[in-house]
Amino acid sequence: MNFIGAGIAILGAAIGAGYGNGKVISKAIESMARQPEMSGQIRSTMFIGVGLIEAVPILGVVLAMLMVFNG
Repeated sequence: MNFIGAGIAILGAAIGAGYGNGKVISKAIESMARQPEMSGQIRSTMFIGVGLIEAVPILGVVLAMLMVFNG
């Protein structure tokens, strides 16, 4: 059961990160199209947001490893 739980944890983290990255990038591109003069600031803010979103699957993998090896 630990392996199934670990797989579900990683799956949920990957799906959530994929959805979050898609939303952040699509809104950033939309903002850049509306205000091209702000594209540098929007791009840097987007990279910070994507970096924070990518922390979620890393935590999911850590949680999965804890479930497998401490279970």
